[in-house]
Amino acid sequence: MRIKLTSVTVDDQAKALAFYTDVLGFVLKRDDPAGEFRAITVEPRDNPGEIELMLEPNAHPASKAFQEALRKDGIPVAIFFVDDLDQEYARLTGLGVSFVQEPTRSEWGYQAMLDDTCGNYLVLHEG
Repeated sequence: MRIKLTSVTVDDQAKALAFYTDVLGFVLKRDDPAGEFRAITVEPRDNPGEIELMLEPNAHPASKAFQEALRKDGIPVAIFFVDDLDQEYARLTGLGVSFVQEPTRSEWGYQAMLDDTCGNYLVLHEG
């Protein structure tokens, strides 16, 4: 068993696609019509074909409520691993990314938390 596709809910698919590709560095895998929305997936630039991340609209009331509750409580929806957190933090802050937690060492490792501009917090973890 393996994970091939997972998703994050976003409040604006176009804004999310721009952030996840232009800022975080993922590449577009799929962008297909899906009713009034789009089925958009991105994948890691350096690991194509291994896993896709769907940018899922938070149109369902339960999705929106869950997303808002996690954000209110400061809980990230995903953890992305990076080779060099300090380098990635400098690159992203240079692009104007808002971090809610600067790089910090803890019992969990070395990580920072950012705002994806689409309703979510994401953790970058060095490892």
